[in-house]
This record gives sequence, C-alpha cells and structure tokens, in this order.
Amino acid sequence: MILSSARLSIRPFAAEDAQTLADYRSDPDVARYQGWSTPFPAETAARLIAELTDPAEPGWFQYAVDLDGTLIGDIGVNTHENLMQADIGYTIAPAHQGRGYATEALQRMLQHLFLDRGLRRVSAECDARNERSAKLLARLGFRREGHRVEHTWIKGEWTDDLLFGMLAKDFGTPDRPVRTESRRTGRCGQRPSAAR
Repeated sequence: MILSSARLSIRPFAAEDAQTLADYRSDPDVARYQGWSTPFPAETAARLIAELTDPAEPGWFQYAVDLDGTLIGDIGVNTHENLMQADIGYTIAPAHQGRGYATEALQRMLQHLFLDRGLRRVSAECDARNERSAKLLARLGFRREGHRVEHTWIKGEWTDDLLFGMLAKDFGTPDRPVRTESRRTGRCGQRPSAAR
C-alpha cells in the first residue's frame, strides 16, 4: 500500500531504508521527546523494519514518509485490538522539518485511517514540552483531551503527557477542514469523498 499526497508518498519501509532511519533517529534533538535513546543503531533500524507485518492487524506498524525517493520521516500507527481505533505517532528528519511535511503526511494518513479503513477514533500523545508537536496536532483538528502531570518516567526524568483525540465524525468538518494542498499555499480543501 502506498498513499500519495501533493508532495509525499507514505509507504512500507524497505530494507535499504535502515541506515537513513537510524541516522535521523540518532539525532538527539529528534529523540528528545521520543521513547528511544541515541544512538539508534542501524542494526536496530533493520530489525524494526524486518519485524513489520500487516498494517491492518492490531499493534504498531511504521510507515516511511518519502519525498521524491528520499526517506524523510516515519509515521507509526498502533491499531487497537478492536480494529476500530488507533494511536498515531510521527517523526520527521531535522533537514525536512518546518516545511509542512508532517502536516501533509499526517493529513493523508488520517484520511486513510478514517475513510479507507473506517476507524472511529485516532489518538495521539506527546511530551508536554514538545510545543511543536502539540501545535501540529491542534492544527490537524485533534482535540486536546488531557494533561497527565509527571506521568511518564523516561530518560531519567518524570514528564507530563498531553493527550489528543479525533473522532471520525469530526474529521474534515467545517471547523476541522481536511487540507488537500500544501500548508504553504494557505488553501484548505473540502472533505474528500469516502467513495474515492
């Protein structure tokens, strides 16, 4: 399965992506609010890629975010056992941040999860200090549902978690439009037809 947007492809990882995945996940700024430690060895990246199975099955599946044949990030989808909801996470390599790629990739993935797979709910959480991630989720139309104070022990410290959620019925509503163009254009499209 390959999902396409205006500038990106969201595809399964390939074995040859391991080194690039390891490189950007080894960046301390990228890993700061993530669950892995640095460095992120190429062997670990290769193992992660090799262990990926069916994206429609329960559990985590990591997708590659591709720009003109170059791996620039990844999106993780954790499908719940009931196959009606999922958690989502994302990482974009530093050289490609600030260009709207995360917004574009996540919009396309949400479209797939809600309209193609028929999920009822998608959730996300982030470290409360990760303001850019929280702003991205709000911009995409996620509702902030909670703030868990000193909830997660990670990398030697207690951190606060922000909880976000979106229901299928809220995806692409007038107050939460589905963007079909790049963020740079400033234009928002209408909710795509579920029949497409």
